[in-house]
This record gives sequence, C-alpha cells and structure tokens, in this order.
Amino acid sequence: MGKSRTKRFKRPQFSPTGNCQVEAAAAANGTGDEEDDGPVAEFLERLQHPSAEVRECACAGLARLVQQRPAIADLARRDAVRRLGPLLLDPSLSVRETAAGALRNLSACGGFEVCDDMVTKDIMTPLVALLKECNAGLDSNEMSPQEKKDQNRNAIENIANEAVNVLWNICECSSRAISIFNKEGCLEIVLKYLSRFSTNVDLAISVAYCLQTVTEDNPDLLKSFSATALSVLESAMLCPVSSMEYILLKTLVAGTIWNLKDIIPSKSQAEIINAILKILSKVLEMDAVEIVIQMKEAETQRLKTAAVAEDIVENANGDNLMEDDEMEEIPHKRKARMKTFISDLLPATDKELRETMALLTAQQTALEIIVNMCCNEDPSDDEWEELSSSDESDAFMENSFSECGGQLLSPLCLSHEIHTALTNFLIPKKVFEKTAFPNSVAVDICSRNPTWKPLIRKMNTIQCRALVGLQSLVSLLDVDHLGGAPALQTLAQHLSQLLFSQPDFAKHADFLEAISSALRALLQTMASKNIPQCMTPDQLMSLCKAGIHSSNVGVRVNVVSILGITGSVLAKEDGTLETLKTIGCFLLEVATKDPSLVVAGEALDALFDVFADGEEAERASIQIKLLSALKEFQPIFKMKIRKEGRGKYSPDQLCVLDNVKMNLRRFVAYQETVEKRLTS
Repeated sequence: MGKSRTKRFKRPQFSPTGNCQVEAAAAANGTGDEEDDGPVAEFLERLQHPSAEVRECACAGLARLVQQRPAIADLARRDAVRRLGPLLLDPSLSVRETAAGALRNLSACGGFEVCDDMVTKDIMTPLVALLKECNAGLDSNEMSPQEKKDQNRNAIENIANEAVNVLWNICECSSRAISIFNKEGCLEIVLKYLSRFSTNVDLAISVAYCLQTVTEDNPDLLKSFSATALSVLESAMLCPVSSMEYILLKTLVAGTIWNLKDIIPSKSQAEIINAILKILSKVLEMDAVEIVIQMKEAETQRLKTAAVAEDIVENANGDNLMEDDEMEEIPHKRKARMKTFISDLLPATDKELRETMALLTAQQTALEIIVNMCCNEDPSDDEWEELSSSDESDAFMENSFSECGGQLLSPLCLSHEIHTALTNFLIPKKVFEKTAFPNSVAVDICSRNPTWKPLIRKMNTIQCRALVGLQSLVSLLDVDHLGGAPALQTLAQHLSQLLFSQPDFAKHADFLEAISSALRALLQTMASKNIPQCMTPDQLMSLCKAGIHSSNVGVRVNVVSILGITGSVLAKEDGTLETLKTIGCFLLEVATKDPSLVVAGEALDALFDVFADGEEAERASIQIKLLSALKEFQPIFKMKIRKEGRGKYSPDQLCVLDNVKMNLRRFVAYQETVEKRLTS
C-alpha cells in the first residue's frame, strides 16, 4: 500500500467450525515437533483419506497447528504445501474451504520466507484455478433455484474469501506471485468478487486488501485497468452504506485508487484526490472512543436480552412438560422451528466487536494512506533516515530534481491538488487529534474483556500511525497551514506531555520511534522559523538518554538529530554554556561508541550543527575538549567506513557517511582556528 513502510500485521485467520472444531482444537495442544506419530504427520496423512469429512478435519487441524511456530518448520520439512494444494480443487466444497483456510493461516503465520516457498512449490497454480472456478460458480449460481442458489453461493463465497486471503498474503511477500497475478488475469476475477460488495462485504474487504497490495509499484497491472474496472472501484468507494465494515471497505478502496493515480487522466486528478481525502476525513473524524463505549454497551445488552429470552423458553418448557410419547408426536418441522427460534435468541456472533475492529482498522488505514500521499515516490525509509547530512540531502534533492525532468516528487514537495485537499478537509487537525489516542476509558473497557483486549493494541497502533502522519504533515505544510507559531508551540507541548506522561515510554519501541520522529520534524520546523521551543533541557536529555539505548536505529538517529536541532538553537543564546557542554559530551559519546555507523554519522552531523557558531558554543567546545576528541576519532571513523561500509550499508548510506567524513575534516580545521583564537 504505497510507501508507508508499515509493519505487516497478522491477517484475520481461518477458524475451523462444525464437526472438525473439537478435533482441530485438540491439535493446538501438540507442539508440532514430535516424531512421525505427532499431530503434523497424522493430519498430513489424513489429507489423502477417501472420506471428505476426514480430509476436512485434517485441514482444520493443520489450520490450528500452523499458529504454533514449531509446527511451521515441521510442515515445511514434510512438504505440506504440495499436499494441501490439490485439496483446493477437492470435489467437496467443505474440504476446499478448510484447505484454503489452512494455507491462509500458514501464509499469515509463516511470514515472507514461507510465502515465497509456497510460490516455489507452485501453490499459485491450484490457487488461481480455485479462484477461477469460484468465479464461474458464482456466475452459474445466478441461474439456479433460489434455495440451492443461496446455499451454493454462500459456500462458494466463503471459499473465495479464504482463497483471496491466501492470494493477498502471498502477493505481499513475493514478487513472483504478483507476476503470476498479472499474467493469469487475476485482476478481473477479484474485481468480480469486489462487485458483490452489497451482498458480501467480508469478501469485498478481503479483495480490497489484496488490491492495495498488488497495485503498489506494479505498472504492468495498471495497464490492465479498464474503465469498467475503475467503475467497480468507484462504486465500492462511493457506496452509501455507513456501517463500520463498509467504512473500512471504502477506506481500503480509496487506498487502491490512490495507487492507480498514474493512470488517472490529469484533468481528473484533483477530483479523485478530493474524493479520497473526503473519505479519509470522514473516517478520522469519527470518535472511536465513543464507538468503543457504545458497542460494548450494545454487546452487553444483547447478551442480557439473549439470556433472559433463553430463561423464558426454558421456563415455558418446564411448565409444559410432556411425556416422551407426546413429544414424539410433535411434527419434525415444528421441532426444527423451535430449535431455530431458540438458537436465534442466543449470542451467535460478536458483531459489535467486529464493527468496532472494522472502524479502528479503517482509521489506521486512513492514516497510512495519508502518509503515503505525503511520501509519494520517496526513497526507502532507511535512505531518508540516513540522508541526515544537510549537504548530502541537498545534493540528493538536486539529483532527484534533474532525474525527474524538473518534477520533484519527494517528502519535501506536494502537488497543489494534494496540498489543497489536505488543508480543505482539515487533515492536519484530525491527524493531530488521533495522536492523543488511546483514551483511558476505552482502554479500561477493553482490558476488562478478553475478547476486546486486542483492540488496545490496535488503538496504540493508530496513535503511532498518527504520529508518523503528523511528522509528514509538519515537514510538508507551511506553518500558516498548520495554524501558525502558537499552534506549533501547542503541538510541542502536547507531544512532550504525551511522552513524559508515560514513565516507561522507552519500553514501547514503536511509540518511541513514532513520537521521536514527530518531535524531530516539529523541532526542525520551529527552529527554521525561529519559533521558541518548549522542551526543557532536562526533558530533552531524558528523552535522549532513553532513546539512545533503543535497539531501533531509527530511534537513535531521531534523538541524536533532536539534540543537534535544539543545541544549534541554544548555541545562539546566552547562558546556555552548561547545557551545551552536556549536549556535546552526549553526542561525542554516541559518535565514538554507537555500533551503527549511521547513528555515529548522525551524531557527528549534530555536533557540526551545535558547535558551528556562537560564543557559548565556542566556549563549550573548548571546555569539553571537543577538538582533541574529534582528532582522535577521525582516523577510527575513516577506518570503520572502509572496513564495515561495503558489507553492512547501502550505497546511499555510504554516500552520506563519506560526506560526514569530509565534513569532519573541515570541522576539525574550523575548531583548530577557534581554539587558537580563544587560547591565544
């Protein structure tokens, strides 16, 4: 989905039902690493059984087993993919569904290596064949009698849903799978599924997820999009239904359409961008906290009502006890109606939880799309983190501009259409509001119920995505479009409060990376506009001391950069000597001791900024013996680049490090003149 570089989240997974549920649950007790008589071997052997029910239960057992990591290696060793693949085309529809479910779970839990191995073992051949058969089956069903049509359609759509999820997972991990998707005409098939959004939103959502993946950086596929295909996407995106699941569907389709921007005529670009951001704006303005509260109350009330209704039925049956022979005289159809009536009153679904999760996922997706819109055609994350030297960044921008024929598409440049739409739909304000998430009330509600507890993690993810979005918007938009200097100061105070209100913030790696990135961008913007900054020196050092011990290179780069930005501002003020000395000593230690050359280079770059100018900075550099420390480190840094560079770092990172090395030589020469002047 664009360039957000967000971490891959685990897919909603297949859960066995019916006769196989108990046996599949029992399989979860196995470790998956036993000898040949273990559950993996047993289930794989049953896949060849002549009974469809046995084959179905074997697939269901494997679907549960693959959620245990030791079982994945065992399944790979026993060639499970080649054994499950043919069952996608089994004569039994139930076997097809459970086989696809097992492969869905395997692809979700196994990750990139497993998915790529699945392609190597030719899972795409039966998978594509299954998708085509489901498509043909749904078409032929339209001519069947009503009762049979409904029964077959539901079964085929369920199979298609599992198959699309397998396709989605594999295509996300394998470029070979995407090539097969293109060549086999899968686009037309999944669009046909998507067109059924009004009757099967679950299938449509799965297709929308898949389309977001396969349309990213896939020019060959873009050529296949006809006016009819675009019309299907437009119909889904503009669907008037407002339930949470349809909101998620429309958000996902909006992300797909954004991926297709290159094939949309220029005269329609503004209209499409406005349509996309209108949807994202509406998604983000929804009060997720209120939805959590309302939905949990609705679930509680539904369960109470169901329990009361069940008691009434039981009491009624107790008051009208009949002899066995009388009961036997009740017609079969009447018994069936009574059974259906009672089951209808019981809590058969978790619809409130599903609706709430759909909204939270829609908000997360909306934030990711906004980041993608701001970072269109950017270098990879690593390159942006490592393009930290100002000279090299400028050189990179100049090269990018010339290579693009004068059209620079980067995180530092937005098209007029996107810029206008972002501000017209108040996207900065809405993204800012999501950074305060999660609300303690919603967290408390979810934490008290095991089935709702996973929503807490989803809410935390939304907060992190909002912080990343905020970083992009602060870097891109003019200060006036962000509300002016007072708004930026308020934002800085908000981020500081958000950070320091959590004593254990250093333990939450994703949060720390997101908020340090947002702070870095905000402080840089404020410094460039001479807007007074709000973080105290103690707060600043607290953040940096916690962040520098993070295993995440991005966090360490951010905190070092924040020190450089703040230090360069303080260097121009009076009475900042002690703070500058603290900053200088900290940056020196990072530069000389951090195991990553990228972080060390960033620390050196920050030192250049802090001690480049100002009387207080000059005095501080003498007192911390900056010159002698850098002279001693200079040959070591040069040797590390020569020894470690080629094997551990990309060409772009090496280019930046070479630039830092050159600037270090210049800075040492500058410091020599400073020291001579101050000590003479």
